[in-house]
Amino acid sequence: MLVQARSIVLLLARVAVGAIFLVHGYQKFATMGVAGTAKFFESVGIPLAGVAAPVVMTVEVVGGLALILGAALPVAGTVLALDMVGAMVFVHLANGFAVDKGGYEFVLALAAGALAVGFTGGGVLAVDGLLQRRRTPAVHSA
Repeated sequence: MLVQARSIVLLLARVAVGAIFLVHGYQKFATMGVAGTAKFFESVGIPLAGVAAPVVMTVEVVGGLALILGAALPVAGTVLALDMVGAMVFVHLANGFAVDKGGYEFVLALAAGALAVGFTGGGVLAVDGLLQRRRTPAVHSA
């Protein structure tokens, strides 16, 4: 079966955006831990930092993997975009747009990318696409 260019482009986008989330979530676990992440969240005014930290860390790891695999894309894309809205509001917005000044440029791009990837359907190279094909019986013409 010839894989369409659209499916390859969607795969590349899913892997790129998903990998960024996966790595950032993993870094929070590996370098700061839940306690360190909660302490940082508390310092920037995130409510319920002790609850928010493990939730955000898990969302970024699991959501990143979901994007890479193309699984539960609308849910993963939406939750990851909301994660980035939180980062924008609590950390980056006050610093302006430019990423080199700690601004919201990068998190805005990630939020948009997560939504775009989340609502594309993922293509034939996504778990969601595979599951959809299995649920939809083939139509044969006579």
